[in-house]
Amino acid sequence: MTITVTMTVNGEERSGTCEERTLLVTFLRETLRLTGTHVGCDTSQCGACVVHVDGDSVKSCTMLAVQAEGRDITTIEGVADGDTLHPIQQAFHENHGLQCGYCTPGMIMSALDLIKHNPDPSEREIREHLEGNLCRCTGYHNIVKSIRAAADKMAAGS
Repeated sequence: MTITVTMTVNGEERSGTCEERTLLVTFLRETLRLTGTHVGCDTSQCGACVVHVDGDSVKSCTMLAVQAEGRDITTIEGVADGDTLHPIQQAFHENHGLQCGYCTPGMIMSALDLIKHNPDPSEREIREHLEGNLCRCTGYHNIVKSIRAAADKMAAGS
């Protein structure tokens, strides 16, 4: 059965039709054409699909689109302010926190959630928070360095 789902995505009310069993990640990518959220594993292991639902990070491959009805969704496309990168995006760029970039949207969304709840995370806390995000390219050192730099920059208000 096909249904219409309406949600606020990156500050804009968006609607689309989908089957009741459609995953949120599929709805975002295929119906709304927001392809920054990636599908990396289909088993909820990699974290490439992390988005924010009502301000909290969620693996969008574990949620149905119908469960997002009326909710506030933020994807990686909603993080920057126009052409101005968010401090966390800038920190990933400046600290070489990415290689192929496939995991980067999920890493950034998870990191934003961490910094929201813990504005001054230690290296250990960052690594623990990222346990649900896999990167197949790096040793995580520059990702952790990027998140630490972003937290400092965000605390300073710039």
